[in-house]
Amino acid sequence: MVSVQSLGIVLLIALVVFGPSKLPEIGKALGKSIKEFKSNAAEDETPAQQQQMTNVTEQPKELPPKTDTTTKQ
Repeated sequence: MVSVQSLGIVLLIALVVFGPSKLPEIGKALGKSIKEFKSNAAEDETPAQQQQMTNVTEQPKELPPKTDTTTKQ
């Protein structure tokens, strides 16, 4: 868990490194990246769930013929 003090220190360091004019741009870019990541993660879960449901309802495939592996000597 991130405390308020550590968050403040990180923001202060970011302000010193990037300057006040760049911080809003960086925040917007970070927000867009997180939003895209979450939407892609949600899209990836949906086909997997659909595939799992499809596998449950599919008819079993025909099994290959059973062969006798024992040899008589």
